[in-house]
Amino acid sequence: MSTTPLPAKASLSQLRARAKDLRKAVAKGRPDAIERARTHHPAYDEEGFTLRDAQLTIAREYGLASWPELMEKVATELVEGRELHRYFGVELNNETWDLLEQIDETSPRLDQERILYGAYAACLHWLEAGNEANHARGEHLIARVALRIGRVEIGLQHARRCLELVETHREQMGDWDEPFAREALARALAATGQTAAARVELERVRELAKLISSDGDRQVLEEELAKEPWFGLPS
Repeated sequence: MSTTPLPAKASLSQLRARAKDLRKAVAKGRPDAIERARTHHPAYDEEGFTLRDAQLTIAREYGLASWPELMEKVATELVEGRELHRYFGVELNNETWDLLEQIDETSPRLDQERILYGAYAACLHWLEAGNEANHARGEHLIARVALRIGRVEIGLQHARRCLELVETHREQMGDWDEPFAREALARALAATGQTAAARVELERVRELAKLISSDGDRQVLEEELAKEPWFGLPS
């Protein structure tokens, strides 16, 4: 099996985009994409070819055993020290959000663990390289992942921590941090059977959404509000 040399100025954003493109191409039945996957993926399954499968294929095309190994190789060639923490914070955050809608509590346990640990790792790197706003956003991501895979008590714990950070360090937050924090808390309260409290938080989210100055940020919030799971709570 031949491999391709890694480009001198490779970036993970470009590689991640390539993986997304490969996944879409396989789904559309493109012969060249299917051949790449068959050649480099150790357990190719056309019917269940996910983004993680595409990432593994890309990594193995470059002669590396896994996507995390590729990520580490690219990162260590680009940055050092505190900036390395920032780099991994960004990449792990983006990676986890990319996978969030593909993995749930019915997914294989290893997939659930990987996405949860990815969220924790992103938050850990931000503790080293970011500020309290980055920390709060890391807590939000952990909460969303935990709720997605059915770890509702963990989700509630981190949703509460996210809101605590937002309320304690308002000077560091964007005008969208509090509505996102309360969105995660509303989901977590609904998941743990606290429906009345969840409704209060969700109504507060809607009120705060009107105060977001950027149309783009408001749209992102609205898109997230439209996504499940809401655990029976009308969003």
